[in-house]
This record gives sequence, structure tokens and C-alpha cells, in this order.
Amino acid sequence: MKKPMSWIVLLGVVAILALWVANVYNRLVEQEENVENAWSQVENQYQRRADLVPNLVNTVKGYAQHEQETFVQAMEARAKATQISIDPSNVTPEQLAQFQAAQGELSQALGRLLAVSERYPELKANENFLNLQSQLEGTENRCTVARQQFNDVAKAYNVLVRRFPGNIVAMFFGFEKKPYFEADEDAKKAPKVEF
Repeated sequence: MKKPMSWIVLLGVVAILALWVANVYNRLVEQEENVENAWSQVENQYQRRADLVPNLVNTVKGYAQHEQETFVQAMEARAKATQISIDPSNVTPEQLAQFQAAQGELSQALGRLLAVSERYPELKANENFLNLQSQLEGTENRCTVARQQFNDVAKAYNVLVRRFPGNIVAMFFGFEKKPYFEADEDAKKAPKVEF
């Protein structure tokens, strides 16, 4: 009579353990999807910025024909920034650093392009330029917010992956810590604009 009762208890413990593992696994999957979604929003905002660059360049170009090198640098930086593609499910710190470096180059090129505009008072009064400049500023703010949101969801995911006893399930199913956006070393210095 005791043997069937011990089997029932054992099966109950196994069932509870299996439900717990399934729950942790599902939370890991949900958090990983949140990281991938947040990364998509980061890419979306950087793409929006990249889409604005040709319009901004062409608007400034109309007023400053002899600033060709600045325009070329802006377009080359845009091309480089849009060529880097990252799979958020397998992102590495090195890939993220490469992405950030390319976006940093574009930021510097845009800074030089906007500095060129300061030399042309009639350009600063142009409605198209002012609209593009406003859109670019808004996009930069959106990029900052998207990066922060990415870091927030990456943190929630990383805590789940590292916290005991969930880390056992994460390790068993191959869930790994995700990298964060970090400030670039060059971000500590104001961009240098030279003509």
C-alpha cells in the first residue's frame, strides 16, 4: 500500500518541477523576444536617421556647392552605418561596438554638415532645412530613447538568465547574456569641426 503512494508523490514532484522549468523557459523566451523587439526599434530609429541624411545633404548642397568633401563624408558615413546588420538573438559585444562605431561616424559627419550650414545665413532661414534639422534632432532623441529601452529589456533578460535557479534552465537551454549599448569613448569629447 505504501508503494503506490510514494509513486504518486514522486510523480507530483516531477510534475511540479516540469511546470516550473516550463514557466522559467517561457519567461526566458518572452524576455529574449523583448530584447529582439527593442533592437528592432533601435534599428528603426537609426534607419530613419539614415533616410533623412540624403535630404539634408541635398538641401545644404544647394547653398554650399564648394563644401563637397563634407557632403561626401556624410554620405559615406551613412552608407557604412546602414550596411551593418545585427541579429539580435546572437548579438555579441564586438558586433554592438562595430554598430556603435559606424553610427558614431555618422553622428560626427552630421555634426560637420550642420556646422557647414552655420556659414550660410540664407540656408538657416530655409523652411526645408529647418524642417529637416528639426526631424534630425527628433530622430536623435528617438535613437537615445530606443537605446535606453534596449538596455532596459536587455537588463531584465540578463537578470533572468543569471539569477538562481533560473540560470540553470537558461544554461540548459542555451540562453546567454545580451550586451548593452555603452557610451563610445569618443562620446566623452565634443566633436571637432574643422574647415
